[in-house]
Amino acid sequence: MIPAIVIGAGAFVVWCLLSGRMDRWGVSAPLVMVLAGAALGIGAHGAIAQALNTGAAQRAAEIILAVLLFVDATHVRGSLLGRHPRLVVRSLLIGLPLSILLAAAVGWLLLPHLGWPVVVLVACVIAPIDFASAPSLLRDRHVSPRVRDVLTVESGYTDGLVTPVFLFALYWAGPAHGDDDPAPALLAAAPQALLALAVGAALGAAISVGVTYTERRGLSTDSGRRLALAATPLVTYAAAVGLGGNGFVAAFVCGIVYRLRRGAETADDVRLTDDVGFLLTAAMWFVFGSVAVVGLFDGVDRRAILFVVAALTVVRVLPTGVAMLRSGLPRREVLALGWLRPRGTSTIVFALIAFNTLPDGPVADLTLSVAVLVVLGSVVLHTVGAPVAVANHDRRVRLRS
Repeated sequence: MIPAIVIGAGAFVVWCLLSGRMDRWGVSAPLVMVLAGAALGIGAHGAIAQALNTGAAQRAAEIILAVLLFVDATHVRGSLLGRHPRLVVRSLLIGLPLSILLAAAVGWLLLPHLGWPVVVLVACVIAPIDFASAPSLLRDRHVSPRVRDVLTVESGYTDGLVTPVFLFALYWAGPAHGDDDPAPALLAAAPQALLALAVGAALGAAISVGVTYTERRGLSTDSGRRLALAATPLVTYAAAVGLGGNGFVAAFVCGIVYRLRRGAETADDVRLTDDVGFLLTAAMWFVFGSVAVVGLFDGVDRRAILFVVAALTVVRVLPTGVAMLRSGLPRREVLALGWLRPRGTSTIVFALIAFNTLPDGPVADLTLSVAVLVVLGSVVLHTVGAPVAVANHDRRVRLRS
């Protein structure tokens, strides 16, 4: 444990102290943390595998996910759906469900031995997008402002919207059910989700009222309000779990309600929470680096590699194309919306929770390996390949014109 803390915290401190230069070099914090985690994983493979499969590890992953969902829900600036709400709605309510269905179908064709419950679970694990590993894409002048706006808004919502489906699939694939009938899993997951909605909405409204009241009466300081918001996802998660609901959904709903009630003032309120979220994200990338060693230690099935290739390409490009039919969006921008979808922290956390919940054995190992390959492939594709491809495409367009 102590060597892991020294390596992980040390790598993060070095990156933070050199962050200005690192940004100019295109070296992100996730990349540094992955390399540090991999170095640890090579030397402590057995200990990491054992530590992952514990109740404490799952609880830690759940709390981190709750914080990140809250941060994502409050992070969208301007209106809740950005400057292009119709495109965002199309992408979230048509493209996202279609991508999960297509991923499940491809998974069933390539990995039928996993069974429908696990295939649906894997489709949920790889669905959320996260620009932590490729932040430059959202600043790239070669990507149209409209595409950047839609992707920014969507990245704040995909993990929260996928979470209820992920929880259902987790119950369906877990040891308590273990058959192809989804009804018992749905009956188990639905009440928890509904209770989480109520808890999240109530706490989001209550905390926003409290923040506004104490601010106007001069009862709190700016620092005090920021600290209160940093603790809010933890309170929400614990309250929901304590009442029998789901902490992830509650934290996400709490963030949305708080953002709706506080409006533009949310940006200042959650400044510290954003920093905490960044720190937790860095920690998860460090864990991912060590998990990658565990997940790939015994090799990977060729069919799983084919599934990963499909997941990073057609599984999201085709649903995006369907979602944007008759939207008036140019074909190039539709392709960019489908292509520029990096995976990251949420996929890592979902994968750790799934690995911990599934019965020990090849199914759990393969689920973890697929998630590892998807994130690694995304880092290569979206951190290195995508910016170069977009820039070359623009150069060819200018030469033709």
